[in-house]
Amino acid sequence: MAPATTRPLRVRAALPKMSGLLAMLLILAGCAVGPEYERPSVTTPAAFKEAQAESPLPAHEAGTWQAAQPAEQALRGEWWKLFGDDTLNALEQEAQQANQNLQAAAARLKQARALLGDARSERFPTVDAGFGPTRQRSSPAAQGLSDNDSTDPSTLWRAQASVAYEVDLFGRVASTVDAATADAQQSEALYRSVLLALQADVAQAYFQVRELDAGLRLYRQTVTLREETLQLIERRYDAGDISELDLARARSELESARAEALGFERRRTTAEHALAVLLGKAPADFNLAAQPLTRIAVNIPAGLPSTLLERRPDIAAAERAMAAANARVGVAKAAFFPRLNITGAAGFESSELGNLFEWSSRTFLLGPIVGAALSLPIFDGGRRQAGLDRARAVYEEDVANYRQTVLTAFREVEDNLANLRILSSQMSAQDAALQASARAARISHTQYKEGSISYLDVIEADRTVLAQQRVSVQLDGERARSAVGLVRALGGGWDVPLPAELAFE
Repeated sequence: MAPATTRPLRVRAALPKMSGLLAMLLILAGCAVGPEYERPSVTTPAAFKEAQAESPLPAHEAGTWQAAQPAEQALRGEWWKLFGDDTLNALEQEAQQANQNLQAAAARLKQARALLGDARSERFPTVDAGFGPTRQRSSPAAQGLSDNDSTDPSTLWRAQASVAYEVDLFGRVASTVDAATADAQQSEALYRSVLLALQADVAQAYFQVRELDAGLRLYRQTVTLREETLQLIERRYDAGDISELDLARARSELESARAEALGFERRRTTAEHALAVLLGKAPADFNLAAQPLTRIAVNIPAGLPSTLLERRPDIAAAERAMAAANARVGVAKAAFFPRLNITGAAGFESSELGNLFEWSSRTFLLGPIVGAALSLPIFDGGRRQAGLDRARAVYEEDVANYRQTVLTAFREVEDNLANLRILSSQMSAQDAALQASARAARISHTQYKEGSISYLDVIEADRTVLAQQRVSVQLDGERARSAVGLVRALGGGWDVPLPAELAFE
């Protein structure tokens, strides 16, 4: 009788030890081994070199643009409205609704959020249920019989539920969730980066079309003037006042202007097709009415370089990539430590379906079916160390990419600020050159009528005026596109809320 009474006592004596072990393991669950994430430092200048910090712009010169605040919640709105162009406003709205690159970026964001949901699911136990029979025939040797004995097949009906849960002893699950969270945030920043690029591309393509409209109008006016000049030359030739050489030169200038006008028309058509694609339309389904570009004068305050780090979506994406890589270092470190998996199953087993749910048919299992609950890696030929080394190298790469992204952002702002500053002076000089060339052309026409100069001098003066007019149109287009480029470089539109279907729940 002694053995019968000793076994329960041993079981009861073991329970406190198991409870103490379990309590110790649960305490270890808070011992994460992953490195704490700190954003790497970057060298930030006190001010942009090209910004006129000593003479800030008054509000009435700053257009509708508002300087960005260093907070993600500060809504700046639809920055393209500072140009005061209703056509551009409508095109921007169309692009955001139908551009396929933006739709692809939205799909990538949804994928990243789905992966985040998958990672978060590891924090919770998994519960499964099953029902069905198994038909089995064991070999005689498995039952301790001789090989020549026969065995009968048996049927076992089973209905049970199982539970599995990994205790996050050393932060593997938490680091995985942190990495997935950073990945989702990076995808959101990349979506915003694609959105900003789309907005800027639409504006710049639109101003490109309008610049070509202005050039086309210029050359069409030139064709009209040269047609009138040719008629005058023909009359003078018929009267015998001039030689055929002047007539040939006048015809040459007319056809040259017609060729240039056709060249502008060709480039304008190509630019309109590119704009159609940005709007998510086939070129055959899009027509933009001619609207020659006029001079655009908007002044955009650059703000401080330190705020650029919070306004540029590409910088935010690079920073989130670092955070994800840092969390994956923690995942790789956790692979060196034990893993505790708690499993259990409960249900009913019976040889007859009718007896399956009898109380006597109940069964349960606590612990893994195969292996052990607590597993400790010992030797893997260096696989875990290689994984850790790779995770650290990826983090170092992302740090370098982040710092390079910041440097590139500073350069883009400085470039566009310099463009606008120099273009302002260049356009003033160009206006003076255009006025001087126009006066020279008027004088040459007068002198030709008086017979004091040849028609070749008139042609040269007209060519100079046309060249100066064309340069002026180009400078107007460059100023408009540089203004858009500066807004893009400053991260314009970063704080605009996401569409409802992409809002994070």
